[in-house]
Amino acid sequence: MRSLFWRILATFWLAIALVAGLSMLLGRALNQDAWILSQHPGLDGLDQQWAELYEQRGERAAQRFLEERKRQYRIDTQVIGENGLPLVKGTFPPRAAAFEQRNRDRPLPWRQLTTEYSSANGETYLFIYRIPHPELAAWHRDSLFWPLSALIIALVVLTLFSLLLTLSITRPLDRLRGAVHDLGQTTYQQNSLARLATRRDELGLLAKDFNRMGERLQGLIGSQRQLLRDVSHELRSPLARLRIALALAERAEPAEREKLWPRLNQECDRLEALISEILELARLDADPGAAQPIEIATILAKLQDDARLSAPQQQVLIESDEALPLQGWPDMLERALDNLLRNALRFNPGDQPIEISAQRVGARLHLSVRDHGPGAAEEYLQELGKPFFRAPGQSSPGHGLGLAIARRAAQRHGGELLLSNHPNGGFVATLDLPCAAQPNRA
Repeated sequence: MRSLFWRILATFWLAIALVAGLSMLLGRALNQDAWILSQHPGLDGLDQQWAELYEQRGERAAQRFLEERKRQYRIDTQVIGENGLPLVKGTFPPRAAAFEQRNRDRPLPWRQLTTEYSSANGETYLFIYRIPHPELAAWHRDSLFWPLSALIIALVVLTLFSLLLTLSITRPLDRLRGAVHDLGQTTYQQNSLARLATRRDELGLLAKDFNRMGERLQGLIGSQRQLLRDVSHELRSPLARLRIALALAERAEPAEREKLWPRLNQECDRLEALISEILELARLDADPGAAQPIEIATILAKLQDDARLSAPQQQVLIESDEALPLQGWPDMLERALDNLLRNALRFNPGDQPIEISAQRVGARLHLSVRDHGPGAAEEYLQELGKPFFRAPGQSSPGHGLGLAIARRAAQRHGGELLLSNHPNGGFVATLDLPCAAQPNRA
């Protein structure tokens, strides 16, 4: 993965290296013979002025001109004619010429430059200049072109790299800001950060996490809206029956009115049970507090006792391993298992037992409730567990919230609810939970 940290660091050092490299290239360019000949004040126009003096006023005036230039700029000059011989004495001492002859293969204390000049009379002159290195270095230091050029190069390079780096960071942040705004307006689209999520740096990871968060929030919002629609639909039926019963009671005689009171009480009980289940489902989304160790055997024994009281004709068998480590919320898990047991009691025939098992399978804990009823159609197994969903043709009482409560409780414990038909007949609901795992507070 290309980290944003390394990208910023590489950009910083690349800019510095590029500035240094361009500065070195500029320095080499400014040290070329052609540049020195055209820009050094001691050489600028010297060949033309000397040629005019030599042709108009003779050798003596031309020699004095070269000597004055040497006193002013410390530059030695020789002028060679077309015949290869010096036209004037020049300013290069014979001792220096001998020294140069003896040390041709060694560095010399001066820089030698040559150039040709053709005068208006058609004469061609060869000028040989020898500039001492200290004089050349002093000229470079005093010239403003070099520092200004280096400063301009640094500004251009750093501005370009800073602009590219800034755009590579601010553009994704702008897209993220737009996505946050869309999410706040509930108009977030999953593909709005698709390109950004392909980046292989921290911003790409942030976009992927934001996509997952947006998908989760949209799912929660959609589930909430669907739950409100389902709740309003489910509440409408008992309320309508209550209104009908009240209307009949108002018009009935006292004797007939007495017969309607049990029906009114029954509808009130159904409405109260529905509201209790809705509140229980909503309560699972609240913060349940700190997790604690759960005694599975105690919960199963309590469920067995409750089943003997509510359905004495039904037999409940419990099969449990001894060591079942689990962290979570006992009340929540007990309510989930109670819903699974009550769901099994609705469908289980009286001559067959309901089997509850608690087994450890590797790092997982399986809490299963099996009945010997007709089971469920395969195409509805994925839908069971959704709030208010009931399989078509189901005539038993209930609002489709028992399995939804069990599924949400399993998710809060970091597990899931598995629903299937048993190979030997009946229906199996299993809470698949991690052993002693950290519960999910999301």
